[in-house]
Amino acid sequence: MKIKFTMAIPVLCLFLMSVTPFQADLTVASSNAQESKIEGVYDGNEGYGYNFITTHKDDGSEFTMTFQKINDAVLKEFDLDAELFVNQKFEVTYSVEALVTKDENGFDNEEEVYTITHLKAL
Repeated sequence: MKIKFTMAIPVLCLFLMSVTPFQADLTVASSNAQESKIEGVYDGNEGYGYNFITTHKDDGSEFTMTFQKINDAVLKEFDLDAELFVNQKFEVTYSVEALVTKDENGFDNEEEVYTITHLKAL
């Protein structure tokens, strides 16, 4: 009887672990995010991110770069949610992080998240 009881507990634990549903939306962040810099004119916050107008180095054409996140310390120093800094030129230091999520069908969705790590008014 004692042997049956000691065998039943590990089997029961194994069964419960296999029945527990796994979360379908897993997020993995790459750990090799390195910092880069651009100079750009702040164009405002559209709700999906902070926009800066900058230029391509090779041909000088303008484009908008959007940053989805900003460090709290930077946001305290430069309240980019207010209109005060629109049209002001900045040196933006940022990092890019690749986030991979799995949908309910198990397919990978990769998204790059740009985070402002430091701002310097020019």
